Amino acid sequence: MSSSETTAPAAVATAASASASRQRVAASRRRGPSLRWLVPTLYIIFLMLPIYWLLNMSFKTTNEILGGFGLFPRNFTTASYEEILTNPVWYNGYISSISYVLINMVISVAVALPAAYAFSRYRFLGDKHLFFWLLSNRMAPPAVFALPFYQLYSAIELFDTPWAVALAHCLFNIPLAVWILEGFMSGVPKEIDETAYIDGYSWPRFFVKIFMPLIASGIGVTAFFCFMFSWVEMLLAKSLTAVAAKPIAAVMTRTASTAGYELGLLAAAGVLTIIPGALVIWFVRNYIAKGFALGRV
Repeated sequence: MSSSETTAPAAVATAASASASRQRVAASRRRGPSLRWLVPTLYIIFLMLPIYWLLNMSFKTTNEILGGFGLFPRNFTTASYEEILTNPVWYNGYISSISYVLINMVISVAVALPAAYAFSRYRFLGDKHLFFWLLSNRMAPPAVFALPFYQLYSAIELFDTPWAVALAHCLFNIPLAVWILEGFMSGVPKEIDETAYIDGYSWPRFFVKIFMPLIASGIGVTAFFCFMFSWVEMLLAKSLTAVAAKPIAAVMTRTASTAGYELGLLAAAGVLTIIPGALVIWFVRNYIAKGFALGRV
């Protein structure tokens, strides 16, 4: 038998094997997109289900909520939202919460910017120990500081004001802000600073005009995390307020009565509590994406 006759069957077998392999790859590619989309879709549904259920409950009465299971309200009502938006006790709780959260966010970022710049650009005696000490303050639970803050603010007449809660939250947010911003600033070459000084820029003008735009994503991420901590923190917010600056988390306990909880009203308050955080995420979404990719987040 000639060599050509011997190699012909082998070539045919090789071609058939390659064809079968291509068919398997094509089949896997056809199945691939559906499988790749299945897991994220199920995960998103899992995350959104509690939010949908909260929204569903907010349009029901308490009797309907306790009466049985239902995917949709049988007797659609907006009475809970009307109560919140027309009752001064309720909407003042939202105003107080947003007030101290914004104050805290502005103070934390404003104080952390020059501090983070110093840690990223200069080396001085004890800089590592000071940096660790700042982070150690963030590790302490808020309950540790509730009584000292209460006595201090009562003595200087800051108790029951948005400033009391905002300044108390600075103890936790400023170290976090310094840590995040220092990571972003360390990624900016020092040659930019030197070039600006050679061109005649003063430090404040250089920092505002040139340096801050370069770390805009870091500032957005830092503001986001400061907002989130201050918005969801409840212990200090309740301990340092009484009536005038009572946060929404404390006001929500008003739904308890001798007959039980007003579940529809509580659900509506929960829905309105989610909205500010969702708006903040929407406005800084691009900065958050860059922050997770580039910074210490």
